[in-house]
Amino acid sequence: MIPRHKARRLVHLANRDVTLAVVSRAPLAQIEAFKKRMGWQFQWVSSFENEFNRDYHGSFTKEEMAKGKVSYNYEMSGFASEEAPGASVFYKNEAGEIFHTYSTYARGLDILVGTYNFLDLAPKGRDEDGLAFTMAWVRHHDRYTEGYVVDPKAQSVARKGAGSSCCSGEKHP
Repeated sequence: MIPRHKARRLVHLANRDVTLAVVSRAPLAQIEAFKKRMGWQFQWVSSFENEFNRDYHGSFTKEEMAKGKVSYNYEMSGFASEEAPGASVFYKNEAGEIFHTYSTYARGLDILVGTYNFLDLAPKGRDEDGLAFTMAWVRHHDRYTEGYVVDPKAQSVARKGAGSSCCSGEKHP
């Protein structure tokens, strides 16, 4: 949901010397096809077959997962998927040096999701109690149907294989 909320703000960011880039582990061709389907215009790059996501604690190896705990959100904890949400900020100085200045994970990303800001104002709030996981209700904008009601028992489905992404397989609860 974060890319959808940020795409329309790119002109404002650019005029403050800020560039938004989204990184996914999927191959670039898969990213481009999904980006076109969703109508998104922001810069989206692939970290397929490199360690970027692991370096910033957003992806985990099968070996790490097998141990039951991974380094995520500044602690060792259990996580149900090989991929986790996160945001990192970098600064490039005049000499071309790049510095990692900030990262946030899990609920630290909520401020970037405008829908949550509106739901937090509504009488029922996010209404996530009883869901199998907090974002069980979320669908791609072209996957909602008339009369859609979230199935509170739906489980998070791990994505298939290394290099998978949000658009891989299109089988979401």
